Amino acid sequence: MFSQLLATHFVHVALAAATVVGILAGLLGPFVVARNNAFAVHGIAELGLTGAAGGLLIGLDATTGALLGSVTVGVLLGVLGLRGRDRDTATGTLLAAGLGLGVLFLSRLHTYATTGFGLLFGSITSVSDTQLHRLLLITGAVTVILAALWRPLWFTSVDPDTAEARGVPTRGLAVAFPVLLAAAVATAIQVTGVLLILTLLVTPAAAAHRLTSRPGTAVAVSVAVAVVAADGGILASLQWDAPTSFYIAVFSFAAYVFARIIGRPELAR
Repeated sequence: MFSQLLATHFVHVALAAATVVGILAGLLGPFVVARNNAFAVHGIAELGLTGAAGGLLIGLDATTGALLGSVTVGVLLGVLGLRGRDRDTATGTLLAAGLGLGVLFLSRLHTYATTGFGLLFGSITSVSDTQLHRLLLITGAVTVILAALWRPLWFTSVDPDTAEARGVPTRGLAVAFPVLLAAAVATAIQVTGVLLILTLLVTPAAAAHRLTSRPGTAVAVSVAVAVVAADGGILASLQWDAPTSFYIAVFSFAAYVFARIIGRPELAR
């Protein structure tokens, strides 16, 4: 049965989509950890649910709605939470308002239970060829922008005060990064769902942070862990009867535990 499923087109598309999402999440994850943006990821994901449900109500697909909703929230977070002490407050405020709106949108959908479950926990095996192409376009665009912003973004992530003193456009980057993060969140929702978005955007990067202090190496490790967890989750779910997102979470967490065991304690400071 496992070998037969591996030969099917929908599994090939699912593995390709998981690989793309793993690469994107792995690239952005180290910046999320360095900037202490884990709560922002959760907030953007929750409001991506609102966007997805709203998109379905007006005739868009869930991925497009999640992308529009997440990017809108990313811009608002960048504007409202420019300083670190304001970030969590801005995220919590938007999260509270957006979740109420999301509940309203979901209650208006005729496929409430099925749609709600898919958005909350992911449905990677239902990704279409069109959605895969969209994932590739989003990932390509985010990767190009991230490469262009790499040095100043990393500088502001690890030492924002010094970066601002040296003339780095910290305010612009404070808006740009949440937008990139929102695009990644909207992309990853299809794989992990809203509730497990931290699995790919934070856990692999947290494991990498425990293993190395070099930015390039950290990104490489983060991407590798995210891709292995995403693809491994799909393969495991084909072999054993459990949701894909469950296995992705298990593999990511196992990598983090392993990194904590073998990593140097001083790297966690």
